[in-house]
Amino acid sequence: MIREPVITRDFSLAWLASFFEGLSWSLFIHLPGFLADLGASEAEIGLIFGIAAVAAVGVRPFVGQALDRFGRMPVIYVGNIVNVGSILLYLTVTAIGPWVYAVRIIHGIGLATLFSAFFTYGADVVPESRRTEGFALFGVSGLLPIAAAGVIGDIVLNVAGFRELFLTAAAMAAISLVISLRLRERKPDQREGRVRRGFFSVVRQQTLRPVWLMAGGMAFVVTAFFTFLRTYVDETYVDETGVGLVGIFFAAYGAAAIILRIGLGWVPDRVGQKRVLYPSMGSIAAGLVVLSFATGPGHILVAGVLCGVGHGYGFPIMSGMVVSRALDEDRGSAVSIFTALFDLGTLVGGPVLGVIISGFGYTTMFRFAAVTIVTASFVFATWDRRMLAGRAAAKAAAAGS
Repeated sequence: MIREPVITRDFSLAWLASFFEGLSWSLFIHLPGFLADLGASEAEIGLIFGIAAVAAVGVRPFVGQALDRFGRMPVIYVGNIVNVGSILLYLTVTAIGPWVYAVRIIHGIGLATLFSAFFTYGADVVPESRRTEGFALFGVSGLLPIAAAGVIGDIVLNVAGFRELFLTAAAMAAISLVISLRLRERKPDQREGRVRRGFFSVVRQQTLRPVWLMAGGMAFVVTAFFTFLRTYVDETYVDETGVGLVGIFFAAYGAAAIILRIGLGWVPDRVGQKRVLYPSMGSIAAGLVVLSFATGPGHILVAGVLCGVGHGYGFPIMSGMVVSRALDEDRGSAVSIFTALFDLGTLVGGPVLGVIISGFGYTTMFRFAAVTIVTASFVFATWDRRMLAGRAAAKAAAAGS
């Protein structure tokens, strides 16, 4: 039996466009350092990150419906233009005040639009029989920037400053826009008898609710290092080589996830999604525990590998579940909801974890996040098993009547 190819022209172009957009976004893991230099506290940094998530969550219903109604390409074009423009606006931020919140809102809208649009496009072009593997490979376009951006950002900041960092991010976003111009429109045809139900109907879909919970739990937890690792390192450790530990963590994080996806991306499709999902979430929890007692580069490296392994499988598995359980006609809305949960995780996790840091310290915060992901996994496993068993029983009863 001939396996359908994953890597095609449209997949490759979308991958490249997503890669440069991801590189632009990933450079903002250093933004907390910029905000701290302007006088922001950990709680304020969490709030500033959270306001971007508010905008991203708020725009998602419109993005999802636009993707399903108008197609993928108009949304990708608009998202790219907003993204480039918003990054350039960071050059005008000189103090913690209303303007930095406004810039974060605009940036959040651009990122939300592109994140949803690129991953919906990716779902359109990967074959159904290799969906999780296809998502895993497409997701490398987001992981590779994470691995590179920490180091690139550290180097730019060591030799120049935040102005140059923002200009570098804007250049990467502009390259994504140029590549996007070569993409062809792709979306499933609306089948006879099927209607697009809309964003909020997909939110309420019974088979997707447990996935929303699991994705939201993971999103909340990864906020611990995506938002606060920069200030944690600045406050606690500095590598003697001059390259900060942020770069070490995210290089290890991205490299572990990338190697896993390229070499073993087929495992969830062959072995079973849930059999791989639960150990993946456990790996993230273990990485957070290591961060809680880290005393130097070795611990930071191990934590990055553990968290990267968890992300390497966790995100594509849940992506595959979402696309498989949603109707093709609602794919844009379903993917938009899924990606919105990662913004919602920042929205909730930023302020909550920031307050925990302010009151109890980074050690307590990292351990709290570890307990949270384990709890979310347990609740998901119980809820999803009962839901699927109930649906199977209902179908059997209907078939026998």
